Amino acid sequence: MTKKLYYESAYTREWETRITRKLEREDGAYLVLEETAFYPHGGGQPCDLGWIDKIPVLDVVQEDGEILHKIERLPEGEEVTCRLDWDRRFDHMQHHSGQHLLSAMCLQVCDAETLSFHLGQDYATIDIARSDLPQHQLMMLELEVNDQIYLNRQVTNYVVSREQAAALPLVKQPKVTDDIRIVEIVGIEYNACGGTHVSATGEIGMIKLLRAEKQKGHMRLYFKCGYRALKEFNAGMEILGSLSARFNTSKEEILDRIAKWDQEQKQLQAELNAVKAENDAYLAGKLLAERQGRLVKHVFADKPMKDMQSLAAKLTEQADVIVLFASNSDYKVVLAQGRESGPACGAFFKQHLADYRGKGGGSDKIAQAGFSTVEDAMAFYQFTAQSLGIEL
Repeated sequence: MTKKLYYESAYTREWETRITRKLEREDGAYLVLEETAFYPHGGGQPCDLGWIDKIPVLDVVQEDGEILHKIERLPEGEEVTCRLDWDRRFDHMQHHSGQHLLSAMCLQVCDAETLSFHLGQDYATIDIARSDLPQHQLMMLELEVNDQIYLNRQVTNYVVSREQAAALPLVKQPKVTDDIRIVEIVGIEYNACGGTHVSATGEIGMIKLLRAEKQKGHMRLYFKCGYRALKEFNAGMEILGSLSARFNTSKEEILDRIAKWDQEQKQLQAELNAVKAENDAYLAGKLLAERQGRLVKHVFADKPMKDMQSLAAKLTEQADVIVLFASNSDYKVVLAQGRESGPACGAFFKQHLADYRGKGGGSDKIAQAGFSTVEDAMAFYQFTAQSLGIEL
């Protein structure tokens, strides 16, 4: 059986060992080693990656007590030098220890047990047994958990028997009955866990709670630890700096400046809407004067779909007409009518759109469609105008 070096020390980065078995499967090549510090998937923690004789390790899994290392290709010799991707391992250590500490503080501060833990590439999450978590309590939790980091409490791990485990105030009783591995944050908690951890809480660096959201009757907390938290802070500062430069104001005054800018935008939008309404009124009169029977049709150079729909609705409210619009800029077509007995716009589009490689639909009163080319849009527009002209 492979000797698990990560249980002797989570800080082993390089070692030499022997290959005890080589396997070739449909999905790739695998090795079993005499000794390994590569941690396999398990307990919410992703596997380690790294190199075996400079050959990249792609995955590490545990099967029937054996640890299998998936690699790009099989090495030639039997003696190999192994090296961990230390940045990845230490990130996992920070987050797994951070999760233990956060879960302990959730129990202490919020009286909430942790139900599950997930460590992803972007962030980590825990689900806790709470139906809600107010913002002030979330902030208090963050302060409490970081206070424990600054106290630099020792994190130890050791193996105990079932009887010894029963005497410890464990957060949760383990499923295994022999050789139970305990991770203890001194003065905080005892937890049965097989993951890799830092040796003291100070190495977690910091824990930043990103947000809390409801998830199937519980609360899910998103967080980052250590270097990930630092990167999150730096990314936020970069965005804040860009906004500060964009609005030509200090970072402290950026919220006031954005609020002022928002008011300015609302005022401009109101003025624009007034101008659009005036322009639509003029355009509606012009189009009604130029209509052919009941059909009002027009091709716009760059009118957005929403504006075409709005104008079409105005026209059908003002007169007993059928409206057909097209836009050359985004290859869109709109058809609308106001009569109860008029052509069903949505049904007409559904019947003919496929012939012109268009996609869309709508109701009896109004329908819209988009096309991949201006040629297809105009061909459908001409076909629709001709069809409606015959009906009229």
